Amino acid sequence: MQSIEHIGSKDTPLACIIRAEIDPHKTTFVTPSQFEQQLGFIVYPAGGEVPRHFHRPVERHLTRTSEVVLLRRGRCVLDIYDTEQNLVASRELKTGDIAILVGGGHAYRMLEDTVLLEVKQGPYTGVEERERF
Repeated sequence: MQSIEHIGSKDTPLACIIRAEIDPHKTTFVTPSQFEQQLGFIVYPAGGEVPRHFHRPVERHLTRTSEVVLLRRGRCVLDIYDTEQNLVASRELKTGDIAILVGGGHAYRMLEDTVLLEVKQGPYTGVEERERF
């Protein structure tokens, strides 16, 4: 099993699965720079530091909501769909695995009691952001 798996359909990226076993020894970004959400592992040696800083306001234009999901506990199956709502892939996720969902659709099927930590852009405007199929 590979530590990082990119899943897409045609030329459209849909998801990236990062397995819990990944242990990078240098800073590694798993998302391309054009993704609307960036995900990477930042590696520092003992005694290293991140100097104090803030992020300046930058106006961005987003056309979709991407999600990052960390499986905190349990097991589930993540189903990944393309933009035409066709199933492209199903992957079992376990504790510590991370998925970033950047296109198409998705669903989860819980195999046991599961806790997901979800991070996505805000503000959340309500359930009308979702289209069920």
